[in-house]
This record gives sequence, structure tokens and C-alpha cells, in this order.
Amino acid sequence: MAERLKRTALTAAWVVGHEDGQHCLYRNGTVIVEGEKVLHAGHDFAGDVAETIDFGEALIGPGFIDLDALADLDTTVLGYDNHPPELKGRVWPQSYMAAGPREMYTPEELAFQKRYAFTRLIHNGITTALPIASLFYRAWGEKAEEFDAAAEAAADLGLRVYLGPAYRSGNLVVNEDRQIGFHYDEPRGFAGLAEAEAFVARHENNHGGLIRTMLAPDRIETSTPELLRRSGAAARDLGVPIRLHCCQSRLEYDLVLQQHGKSPLELLRDTQFFAPSTILPHGLFLSGLNGITHAAPDLEILTASGSSLAHCPLVMARSGKIMQSFARFRDLGVPIGMGTDTHPADMIQNMALGVMTARIAEGDPTAVRAADFYDAATLGGAAALNRADLGRLAPGSAADLNVIRLDSPDIGQRIDPIQTILLNGAGRDVSDVMIAGRFVMRDGVIPGVDDMAYHAKAQAQFDRMVAQYPDRTLFHPPVEEIFACSYGIKDA
Repeated sequence: MAERLKRTALTAAWVVGHEDGQHCLYRNGTVIVEGEKVLHAGHDFAGDVAETIDFGEALIGPGFIDLDALADLDTTVLGYDNHPPELKGRVWPQSYMAAGPREMYTPEELAFQKRYAFTRLIHNGITTALPIASLFYRAWGEKAEEFDAAAEAAADLGLRVYLGPAYRSGNLVVNEDRQIGFHYDEPRGFAGLAEAEAFVARHENNHGGLIRTMLAPDRIETSTPELLRRSGAAARDLGVPIRLHCCQSRLEYDLVLQQHGKSPLELLRDTQFFAPSTILPHGLFLSGLNGITHAAPDLEILTASGSSLAHCPLVMARSGKIMQSFARFRDLGVPIGMGTDTHPADMIQNMALGVMTARIAEGDPTAVRAADFYDAATLGGAAALNRADLGRLAPGSAADLNVIRLDSPDIGQRIDPIQTILLNGAGRDVSDVMIAGRFVMRDGVIPGVDDMAYHAKAQAQFDRMVAQYPDRTLFHPPVEEIFACSYGIKDA
């Protein structure tokens, strides 16, 4: 890891500064970093500096905050064209549950996956991340020990994270009639919560504040009411964020309504789940939105709760779903941050798709602007975490920033850098990343990381996992039938 710089001037064609509670753009601006903090962001600076780094035709902006950051090997490709989920191994068959679910990865593989995923976040200009991983490949929940390793990996790489093992009290299963139901083990959920609380006690504010903690009950439909109640109380007592995937699918909404006679948000209200920093990915299915006809005061509950939505446009659009809509929630005063959730961990791509889907949802190209989504990826994430020192470049803020190149022929022509990166940019245009005053990536290189070797190792792990699918899939078809290729394969 590079040594922390004492007082350094960073200059570029454009700098995203912050004044009067909002971002502003400085043409030919300067950011002064001293220690872990920003000393100045703007134009003239009269003080001395130890070094000046000029990034030229680039945009220096606050690092992105990812409220739902992929922290394992992404399996989207397995479900991209392969449907329905209960026949393609994405719902456990009862036979697998009866045999006893198993871990599909070793502890060493899980540790590597998080380190690998953390490097992809940095490459995409993400400086603060709340990791997310699928429990479908686990025996049940995540283990504190793997998050001990994740904390060390994040600290080694210099990534700012909020960590906590995911836990649950239930799981979806499918029987041979293709009926989807639940298997519950509530004591296992309580044990997972206790383990998560112990993790918070060990790791909160470690490594100079880079490592923070959160509670991460898996999904609302896999949590019993009592687990929700205890989780909300624990988050309030511990003073840490709590994240719960909620209102993300029609199946989830219908299952919660079927089991509890109330909508997901009514269930959260009635279990006193909400805490001062509550984050809910993905906020798509609420009463009156996306085809939900059940009459419930979902919007009122959400607005009154103070919860933040983690908007992940890419992963949702891949399955044909969009938020209804970003503009509606914004106008209601619901805080909105961004998440990537899937591979690639490309926040720029998610912002770009967010603009498009929000305009489609409203049928109005003026419903949202590029700035709305840049705000969500920076200020929105900071608000969700109650961190006024993140998501902006202003005196006293954390020196968390990214540099996005504007001189590539692929970036096209520009009159405004924010609109330009959302039109033509991608995570691959991020060249440099600083976190807490340290460069964790320079010129696209993360110290000590061989990206190609990491990629090859990840692919080998993925291949071994895919080979285990038949006994975890209803009727146990061969892998080639579960995951059919786009075209017929002609081997040599």
C-alpha cells in the first residue's frame, strides 16, 4: 500500500466540489488532501503542498458508495437465459433440503472471493461498500470467521467497508409438483443474529475506521417476524446500519402477504424493524406499483420510516424489472442510494441505466437528470449511512475520491463531465482511486494484485461450483440441460 501523503494537490480539468449542501463543478479545479481528510476543493489555494499531481483531462470526484456491493462470484449468467428458477437450480428442491444443505465453497475460497470482489469495486471507483453475497450456495447463513477474513482483506486493500454476516430463519424450497414453499428453522436465525452481534462488537470502527459493521438479515421472506423484531432492536441498540432485501420481487410480496396477511412494509412496521440507518434494496414492488393491487399504505410507511432505498438498476433490468419510479420516491423525500449488486461492479453503468429506466417509467425525459443519479451514488449513500463526511469533496470530508478519464476516444464529445460519463463512460474509465488519503489504485493498478491471475482463479472456483448443480436442482438434470448454451456447441 502506498504511504499516506502529507499535503498533496490533485488537479484536473474538472473537480466535483461541494458547497451549500450540494455538488458543484470546478473547471480546472484543485483538491488538497492532508492526511486522511480533504483540506480544500475548488480553485485558488494559498498554502504549501508537498506534491502536485495533475490528472489533466479527467474528472476528480467523490468516491462512489455502494450500498449493495457484490462480494462473491456473480451467478447472474446462470439465470440470464435459463428459466424458470425452480427448474434451473435457483430454488432448493425438497430432496436437497432433506439431505442437508452443504457449503459449495471452502473457507479459503470464500476468503478469496471477497478479496477478488473488493478489487473489482476499487477498479470501478467505489470507495465505500456494503457487501452482499448469495446464501443459495451456503449451508445456511454466512459465518463470522469468513468476515474476519473479509475485514483483513478490505484493510489490506484500503477499501472502506461495512461488514456483517448474513443470517436467516427460512429458505424457499420446491417440491416435485413445482410448488414453492418454505422451510423454517427459527433457532438457526436467532443464532445467526447472535453471531452477527458478536461480530459487530469485535470489528466496529477497526483499522482506523475503515472497517465498520452492519446487520444483514438476508431477505424479508426468509425472516420470521420475531427475527425481524430482534434484528431491528439490535440495530438500534448497537447503533449500526441494518440492511434487508425487501420489495424486490412479486414472488416475495405475494409470499409475505400469504404468510402474514400484510405487505412486506406493513410487516416491517408491525415488527418495529426500522432503525435510524435502515437500507432496503430494491424498492420495486409496493402497493400500486409494478402490478401490486393489494391495498396497503406502503408508500406512507416507507416515507415515515426514514429508510433509504438501495437502487440497483442493472440487476433488476436484467430480469425485466424497473423501479416505479426513482422520480416518484425522490419527490416523496425518500432517501435513495445506489448499489451494483451484480457483476460488473460498474457504478457508472448503473447510474446510466438508472436514468434510462426512470425516464421510461415516467414516460418523460425530464423526470430525472444525470445529477440525480450522481447524487444518489455519492450523497445518497452517505445519507443512508448517516455519514456527512462521505460522498463529497469539501474541507473536513474523508479523502475518498476517484479519477475518471475524459480523454479516451470512446468517451465522445462533452460539454459537461457528469452527463458525459453517464452517456458514454464506464467503470473502465476510472484510473485512480484514493481512500482515506491513500491511493489504493494508480493508473489502473492496485498494488500487489494480479488481475488476470485473480480472474483465472475465480473462474476455476466458479466451474467447480457449477458442476455441483444437478443434485441441487429439481429432478436432477445434467448441467448441460440446466444451463443450455445460446447456440449449439461444436467441439473439435
